[in-house]
Formats: sequence, structure tokens, C-alpha cells
Amino acid sequence: MKKNLSILLLSVMLFACNKPTGELTGLGTKDSFLEAQPYGMVFVKRGSFMMGSNDQSAIGALNENPVNVSVDAFWMDETEITNDKYKQFVFWVRDSVALRALVLAGKDEYRMKIKKQTDEASPETARLNWKTKVPWNSKDETITETLDSLYYSADNTLGGKKQIDPGKFRYRYEWINFDQASLPTNKYNVNTGAYSANAVARVDTSYIENGVIKNVTIKRKLRTRKDLISTRIVNIYPDTIMWLRDFQFSYNDPKMRMYFSHPGYANYPVVGVTWEQAQAFCQWRTQFFNNSNQVAGQDYRLPTDAEWEYAARGGKKMALYPWGGNYVRDKTGCFLANFKPMRGSYTDDTGATTMKVGLYLPNDFGLYDMAGNVSEWTSSAFTVSSSTLIADMNPSFQYNAKNSDPDFLKRKVIKGGSWKDIAYFLQCGTKSYEYQNESRPYIGFRCVRSYNGE
Repeated sequence: MKKNLSILLLSVMLFACNKPTGELTGLGTKDSFLEAQPYGMVFVKRGSFMMGSNDQSAIGALNENPVNVSVDAFWMDETEITNDKYKQFVFWVRDSVALRALVLAGKDEYRMKIKKQTDEASPETARLNWKTKVPWNSKDETITETLDSLYYSADNTLGGKKQIDPGKFRYRYEWINFDQASLPTNKYNVNTGAYSANAVARVDTSYIENGVIKNVTIKRKLRTRKDLISTRIVNIYPDTIMWLRDFQFSYNDPKMRMYFSHPGYANYPVVGVTWEQAQAFCQWRTQFFNNSNQVAGQDYRLPTDAEWEYAARGGKKMALYPWGGNYVRDKTGCFLANFKPMRGSYTDDTGATTMKVGLYLPNDFGLYDMAGNVSEWTSSAFTVSSSTLIADMNPSFQYNAKNSDPDFLKRKVIKGGSWKDIAYFLQCGTKSYEYQNESRPYIGFRCVRSYNGE
């Protein structure tokens, strides 16, 4: 036995030593990495389908021509982002604003220490120490005064009760303007290792002036990749007045006051979130994941128009609705989604406005509420002629509107229909639009993440 073991070890050593010298062998990186399933997401396998409306327009619009396209595999949230999940983002931003304020007030214990020394970054850019909790009930006068700046002033509240001002929940995020990098005049010269002398990037930037967010578009000379970066500061708290503004002469006040804050609505889809706020959520979710895992994942993002439609069809290439049939009722006569069955008959489907996520059966991919409940933001820009512009592999008509662009360039595709829509808008191929800086009580979102591998 020992003799056989010695021969085996000698054979392994000889094989390892016989690696060809001076030949291209690669670094030996293992390609057997298997990506773990992201929590709360389902896998949508790659495939092809006929993208576009399956039915005549109910509003007299000219339908786009259906296009046969292919879509890579991706992960997708099994339900819309709920109030409870969005609150995790809101509370993180709230605590980060509080910790930053304490660092600016000279409380160094709330900034990250590296190698037993406080980092040399300025208080505005120093890394925060998330292992410390925000001392909301501290008796320290300096801390109390600092945190009090996050609350409404006494004359802005009823009954004198202290309330945190959600208008101060601001999140700053960045993105690279690949549309500017792809301009012919901005082509990077690989021979000289530089951009051309007349290369100019048109980007957005944000700053705070007298407590007000200022979003402006600037032009800067393109010298390095850093010049392609846009920044945006976003108030991330949902709009809670939308119920009154969008549905006047109706008594929606209770839902307006309680929808996001009351625990009874925790598992309802978050609404009143703009496309820009949804983008901020995706960026935060990416950083939150990468900071907690040794291996970074693909970015969380909004789905493209094609990805959303492909996922909604659930593998049924010509499905009219996500459940695969051509009708909105099952064989017992029960409605299959939360929508507006008839004029004023909102409750015939067992719901009035929004409902808890996941109450109806999922489609064949395991995705819930791909029709009805709330419409959903996508990353795609809206135009009636996009089918003539898009590619047939991972198609998406993208236009990253700048702050200075006119409103019609800020239209984003929304899909799926909502609790206030008729059945036509529940169809997989039907799309509508909303402006990226507008919020509605019938629009929410869910995230996707590209898949690493075949």
C-alpha cells in the first residue's frame, strides 16, 4: 500500500513539473466559479422571443413592428421592491447622513480608523465607521445639537412632536457617460494613448447651495476617463402627496399619510419613486452587496424593455399575458391580476388600489405580479419608433437624458400595467412611459442583475 502511494505521489509531482516551459499556458485561473443565487431573485434563462405588442392598440396608437430578438440570462427580483425593502435604503441613507454630520462636528469615533490611526481624509470624504450606532438618545450636548439639525423645526410640526426631515435624506451617486465616450469626436486613440485635443464630454453634476440641490449640465474637456463621470444628488424619500395630486376630488388621504410609513403596508410595492430614485436604489444595492462579499457581482440595475418583456412572458414566446392565456380570468371566473376590470369596479379583483406583492400565482419563470398591481420602471428610453433602431441581441433603446435636455427626452418605458389600468396595459408587449423625474402612486420597480456565465 505504501509503495502504491509513493508511486502515485511521484506521478503527480512529475505531471506538475512537466508543465511546458516558455509556452502560453494562462494564469491557471479556475473557470468553475458558480455564481450564488442572489437573495429574493429568480433566474431567467437566456432565449429569444418576438418582442412587441401582440394586440391592436386600445388607444389608437401606431403599434411598433414586432422584432425577433435574443436576450442573455439574468437574475430578476421575484416581486416588485416593497416598502419594507426600500426602507432599508432610506434608513441606511438616514444613518449615513447622521454619521457624516457627527464626523463634521469633530466626533472622530464615527469615522473609520485604519491601522489604529484616523484616516487623513477630510471630514467630508472620510469613510464612516458603520460599527458604531447613531446615538439618537445621547446626552452629549454636541451630539444632540448635531442630530437636531436633521429634524423639522418646531414651527413645521403639529403638536410639537419631533420629526426627522426626510428632505435631508440625500444620496449621491455616479455613473460613466458611455454615450459621450462613444461619440466619434471623443474616440480614444490607442496609438497615442490620449483623447483628441477637441474632445469634449457633456455631463451632469450636482451640488448643494443654501440647502437646495442644484442639478446642472456642464461641458468639460475630455482628458481622462474621470471626465466622463456624471454625479447626481437625489432626495430618496418617496413622494407621499401623490395620492392627492393624481386623484383629486377623492378621499385618498389615509393612504397618502400611511402608505410608506405604516407597518401594515410593509409588503406592498413601494410607489411614489421616480426613475432617478430607482436608479439611486440600484446603485446603493450594488455597493451594499459588494462591500459585504469578497467577490463582487454584476451591478443591480433596472431591466431593459426587452428583458422585462421576455421575463414577463415566462418562456412562452407569444404569450399575451404573463400567465400564458388570452384572458384575464381563470376557468372559475376569478381575475388573475390586480387591475381595473370595469369603470369604477376596482374591487372586483379583490383589491382596490395596490395589494401585497405575491398574492397572485407567478408565471413560469417564478416571477410575481408581472401584470397589474403597479407598473414598473425600465432602463429604456421611450420612443414610438424604437423597433426600427434597436439591435436584435439584448436590445434596448437607451438615452441618458441630461438635466438640460427637454422633457420629451426624459421619457422612460414603463411596463406591466397597474391597479388603475384596463386589461390592455397588462399585456406583456404593451408599453407606456413616464418622465424620469416624476413619481406616481401606480409606478414601482424591481431590479435585475446580469448573470456571469453561460
